[in-house]
Amino acid sequence: MKHATSETTVSRRQWLKAAAGGLGGLALTGLAPQAKAAGLLSPKIAHYTPKAKRVIFLFINGGPSQFESFDYKPELKANGGKKGAKKGKLLAPLYDFAQHGESGMWISEAFPHLAKQTDQICMLNGMTGPSRAHPIAIPMLHTGEFKFQRPSFGAWVLYGLGTENQNLPGFFTIKPTRTFGGPANYGSAFLPSTFQATRLGWSGQSIKTAAISNLKSHHGLGANPEQTALALAQKMNQQLLGQTADVRGVIDSLDLSEQMRDAVPAVMDLTRESKATLDMYGINGGPSDDFGRQCLLARRLSESGVRFVEVSSTGWDHHSNLDKFKSKAETIDKPIAALLADLNQRGLLDETLVLWSGEFGRQPETQVLSGKETLGRDHNASGYTAWLAGGGTKGGLTHGTTDDLGYKTVAGEVHLHDLHATMLHLLGLDHKKLVYRFGGRDFRLTNIYGNVVHDIIA
Repeated sequence: MKHATSETTVSRRQWLKAAAGGLGGLALTGLAPQAKAAGLLSPKIAHYTPKAKRVIFLFINGGPSQFESFDYKPELKANGGKKGAKKGKLLAPLYDFAQHGESGMWISEAFPHLAKQTDQICMLNGMTGPSRAHPIAIPMLHTGEFKFQRPSFGAWVLYGLGTENQNLPGFFTIKPTRTFGGPANYGSAFLPSTFQATRLGWSGQSIKTAAISNLKSHHGLGANPEQTALALAQKMNQQLLGQTADVRGVIDSLDLSEQMRDAVPAVMDLTRESKATLDMYGINGGPSDDFGRQCLLARRLSESGVRFVEVSSTGWDHHSNLDKFKSKAETIDKPIAALLADLNQRGLLDETLVLWSGEFGRQPETQVLSGKETLGRDHNASGYTAWLAGGGTKGGLTHGTTDDLGYKTVAGEVHLHDLHATMLHLLGLDHKKLVYRFGGRDFRLTNIYGNVVHDIIA
């Protein structure tokens, strides 16, 4: 896969602006058509038979503590308050753990709903990454690189596989953060703009209004203004195309915008779901309402043939106020459990690869700020937890361990590059063959690194 204006005339700039506004400003997101850009997004043949067809990435932004969630450490609990190996004292886990499911997987009491889905989860307790700094770790998680702008994971997947729905973009990101990489975390870099994500809202914005408002018209050009503006804009763009290829992305984006006019509102209309489904996702005005809507949107988009959907939850950087971890977990616990159960009952989980991960984890010691200890934990990229579900992974498996106190991985290490390589493998893509030639050399998501972790593959 190497693959000057009078009163009675309107300028091209004005028509373009009107068209972009009426079609939700979707051109600004760099959308491209599913089949018109030389078939860039048409379905492609994978390197080998895939176990998964699509990805839902649950990005837990900030570095969630594994000690209060998924990494059971009885020795840390027994030694809480003693001097740690670094600046602070050992901080015992704040919540009790118990074993769940046929697998007996250990889960904290902070995640009672997710605990019922343990036999679907492949727990990775030996994760490691290249940095414990947000500005490095977040781009690394999303693109495999931080020094230079590189295509996002979702863009690589779309480049390698194309998409199955001709009326929707193949890659969505829901409420992403503006910081630590921002749009580059879901961009296409040197890949064609066809492969970057369509954004729905921003972090801190209610998804109830963020997802739909961008499709509304904000101008007054008379009857059928969008179609009129689009037709004229595209005619002028086609004339310019003979002079410069740079306008190709605008043409593509406006084409897909037109195709999306009916498809997107239909997919994002949650009133089509039953009350039982809304309740299952925690969409009832409570703490899980917003994230529940995001997870349900992710399911609806995936079910409609979207190849890659990222959903983000922010506020997990607990340098202090760790006692609020449980209430934070409440915002995502029920929605994620519902997502797994819903996909499973619809027969979609086996072919949908779900990733839950932050950019790193936390230290087993109390955080020391300005010489004082706080009820919090510092960053830790030497040993932390992520998990996968569905898509050909071994449900109920706990893979990898950190030392007894949780400072670093001692067995079953899965480096971030290994995670990327393994996920591509599950999608039927060889990470060493999924390359794009740019600037005289071949680039890939995993750079020159990465090993497929066959032990976690069913």
